[in-house]
Amino acid sequence: MAKTLSFAGLHMGTAFGIGYLMTGSPWVGGALALVEPACNTVVFHVHEKVWKRIEARRRLAGSLIGA
Repeated sequence: MAKTLSFAGLHMGTAFGIGYLMTGSPWVGGALALVEPACNTVVFHVHEKVWKRIEARRRLAGSLIGA
């Protein structure tokens, strides 16, 4: 979970910076910094969990074939 929170912080800072640079508005930058990374952080966390399950199934299938 620490890795996910670290990723979220970096992502929010990047989203704010890009939003602010593109629009000149700290409000737009702030909105982007909250909404977009929050959604992506949840998706990233789910993505990691799904891939761990896929990898576990592959290891299990590999061990069954070699048995």
